Amino acid sequence: MTTPITVVDDARAVALTGAARIAEAVSSAVAARGVCFLALAGGETPRGCYEVLARPPFSDEVPWAQVVFFWSDERCVPLTDPASNYRLAKETLLDRVPVTPDSVVPAPVDAGTPEVVAERYARALDRVPGGPDGWPRFDLILLGLGEDGHTASLFPGDPVLEERSARVRAVRASKPPPDRITFTLPVLNAARSIVFLVQGAGKREALARVRSGDRSAPAALIRPTEGRVEVIADRSAAG
Repeated sequence: MTTPITVVDDARAVALTGAARIAEAVSSAVAARGVCFLALAGGETPRGCYEVLARPPFSDEVPWAQVVFFWSDERCVPLTDPASNYRLAKETLLDRVPVTPDSVVPAPVDAGTPEVVAERYARALDRVPGGPDGWPRFDLILLGLGEDGHTASLFPGDPVLEERSARVRAVRASKPPPDRITFTLPVLNAARSIVFLVQGAGKREALARVRSGDRSAPAALIRPTEGRVEVIADRSAAG
């Protein structure tokens, strides 16, 4: 993909740069529309970014009370489980900044089967204003990149990559925990802005594939229709 990439020295710099991008996107959205709809990423890579956001100056300067938080994917485990994407964000960010309970919208993982969870979370996206094509339009979606080229819980070869009607789908991941839900490509590509956080030598091959436009890597399919996408990567990942 012909995507802007910002290469920084190390994981700490990825966290700092990512935090600055999130703060900028939130402030711009709130200034323009009075609210920011933000979808957070899971996995370990964003941990450092969330921890930076939870400390001054970002904890004090970002208009957190005007942010509505979603997750681009979730593992179908209890929200208190160490594998929960929600739990990671709660402990590292949401418990440390002034947000209100009704502005945090986790996946209803206790609703039943993954298919039921996906259906209910899709309805929760009614809260997000639609873009020109009718899909929920997030102001910012934060994403990671797997060593196999997956992003959110969109894995290589999964038929869900062809989904063009549902907002959220249940998937069986190729890594544990297997039962997950994920935003579909149309929702991701409707965003105003997408930021990938990528770090570590283990991601180097995947990032090269994505940047070359290798469509067998799901992350290469992230091409916002009327938005922008940026990769923030450390030198180990960027090669």
